[in-house]
Amino acid sequence: MPGATVIEAVRVTLEEVMGQDDRVFIIGEDVEAGGVFRATEGLAAKYPGRVIDSPLAESSIIGISVGAAHYGMKPVAEIQFADFIHAGFDQLCSEASRWCYRTRGEAHLPMVVRTPWGGGVHGGQHHSQSIEAYYTHLPGLKVIAPSFPADYRSLLKAAIADPNPVLFLEHKRTYRMVRQDLATEPGESRIGRARVTRRGDDLTIYAYGLMLHESLAAAETLSRDGIECTVVDLLTLLPLDLETILEAARAPGKVLVVHEDTLTGGFGGEIAALVAEHAFEYLDAPVRRLAAPDVPAMPYHHNLESFFMPDREKIARAARELAAY
Repeated sequence: MPGATVIEAVRVTLEEVMGQDDRVFIIGEDVEAGGVFRATEGLAAKYPGRVIDSPLAESSIIGISVGAAHYGMKPVAEIQFADFIHAGFDQLCSEASRWCYRTRGEAHLPMVVRTPWGGGVHGGQHHSQSIEAYYTHLPGLKVIAPSFPADYRSLLKAAIADPNPVLFLEHKRTYRMVRQDLATEPGESRIGRARVTRRGDDLTIYAYGLMLHESLAAAETLSRDGIECTVVDLLTLLPLDLETILEAARAPGKVLVVHEDTLTGGFGGEIAALVAEHAFEYLDAPVRRLAAPDVPAMPYHHNLESFFMPDREKIARAARELAAY
């Protein structure tokens, strides 16, 4: 599919995997009609009985998926917006993430929970949140947050094939913003691997989701000013690719971690801690984080949303300050 968007990459992957394995089914709110973002459009007609509309109850969507996976099915649950996933937190935390561990590895739970996350879409407090920090605190759960269509395709396949639960985060701002030729662009197919998407000698930027694209744009601007950045796409947040993260930090010696969530307790703090703990002797400056301000939720007003969201200008400004340290 030439020039596929992120949402098209998700749709074509689901269609392909469902054609290959009749144990795979989709459950979620309005998925029979295609879902809010049209990720499942046309799949109900092609695979009757395997695209199932659910009540507006996220705990039941995830709970049903847990039960189905236990009995040999491969559910792909869609939570309409990541902001509402917390209603199913207990099912993910107390059941899904611990299933394999509590059976000493004798039982597995092959299930995927897909959900659109992130801001920049004028969605206000109920349709814009970043939720990754809560769920990367659950050993036993894998958390994936791709940035490019080819990675969505290959990592969604890997998530569905994985024997244990995976939370698959899809940044809604990127759904139709980014395009790639899926026939020629190789995607990362291994869960737990990061990718260096750009190399430079002055500093390293770590990002994922929409912030990866903003960081790459900032790096292009900085290059014109003579500041060359390495940019790392984390891809998988749990488990992290510690080898790639540390290798990318050592040579430049200056590190900027960018994430869209609020600063305090945000996932970027984990990257900062790992670099400080394992690569301290290579650093030429304190590790710096750039994130959203500590406010309870995404503001509604467009100007306030822009103030809240990290973007390429803010990233470039922080990188200049870091390069000058």
